[in-house]
Amino acid sequence: MIEITDVAATELKALLEAEDKQDHALRIFVAGMGCSGIQYGMALDNEIKEEDVTVDSKDVKIVMGPDISEQLEKATIDYIETDGGKGFIIDNPMAASGCSSCGGSCH
Repeated sequence: MIEITDVAATELKALLEAEDKQDHALRIFVAGMGCSGIQYGMALDNEIKEEDVTVDSKDVKIVMGPDISEQLEKATIDYIETDGGKGFIIDNPMAASGCSSCGGSCH
């Protein structure tokens, strides 16, 4: 099931504490479709539905709808810092790659 890296877990716990939202989970949802496949979004959420799939990784609660839990089975949530900014990303080795989903050229 989906995992979170040590760095991402540390950053997320700090964010939850800074915003006084220690009772919240990290929700993953489908944010749209792009040339490289499904685009996922993340948000802090304290309203967990009965049908949600819940995963605990490194003392972080991660929730998602049952419709995407299989797609994210081998995914990893990480935290990166680059010249362009910093933030959480989802690395999903099961995601479709290439440009076939839009029929165009992504180069």
